[in-house]
Amino acid sequence: MKKFFVTVALAVLPVLGFASGGAGVELQHMSADLHDKSSLQRGLQTFTNYCMGCHDAGYARFERASTDLGIPAELFEEHLLPAGKKIGDLMSNSMDSADAKGWFGAPPPDLTLVARVRGKDWVYSYLQAFYEDETRPWGVNNTVFPNVGMPNVLESLQGVRHMTCAQAPAHDEHGKPLFDTLTGDVLTEEKCDVIAQKSKGQLSDDEFEQVVYDLTNFLVYMGEPSRLQSESLGLKVLLFIILFGIFAFLLNKEYWKEIH
Repeated sequence: MKKFFVTVALAVLPVLGFASGGAGVELQHMSADLHDKSSLQRGLQTFTNYCMGCHDAGYARFERASTDLGIPAELFEEHLLPAGKKIGDLMSNSMDSADAKGWFGAPPPDLTLVARVRGKDWVYSYLQAFYEDETRPWGVNNTVFPNVGMPNVLESLQGVRHMTCAQAPAHDEHGKPLFDTLTGDVLTEEKCDVIAQKSKGQLSDDEFEQVVYDLTNFLVYMGEPSRLQSESLGLKVLLFIILFGIFAFLLNKEYWKEIH
């Protein structure tokens, strides 16, 4: 129980920091689809390959994910199960917390509930918002979570992005675009907080966005793995109520016909 509260606290504190220091950042919206098992399987693969080196998902089990996502146990053990782990184990890693504190300043938070605590849009936007910043210990910063203490683990896929100056549409104090009164053209101004691609990664922009979507989709599933079962059960209950209602209506009609 103590571990649970510590984990939630570690997950919530960065959110409070974002709320105070990252205000004004517009998050990208994503629609999770827990019925897309292909997406969830790809997200699980990305999670185990790029996230579990540092982060735990200590309230979920490998076997549950294998079953829910339709991955045969033997394939899961061969391709997705970390060395030294059994399929019935919790999804934790072997990183020493003392070492993690020395490397990152604090142990990386457990990610089991990250999509529920922060929201799927936050996670989806955060994973795409890294940019080069030589003043930071890991050489990167993040527009959604300023001064984040985490390296960009997906940099090899996304490539290197940096903050630069560029012409951008001008807006008034209410955020509405400004127009030239004579030509009707949108007025522009130079902004030096524009994120641009510095060097390409292994994936195109669309391919990388798909990777981030799949990973976020999986984190949404992991935060509430019983959701699909609940939806399926709820549908069955509704069908039963409808069917029972029909019989009750017909029975009631027949009963009152005899009385009248």
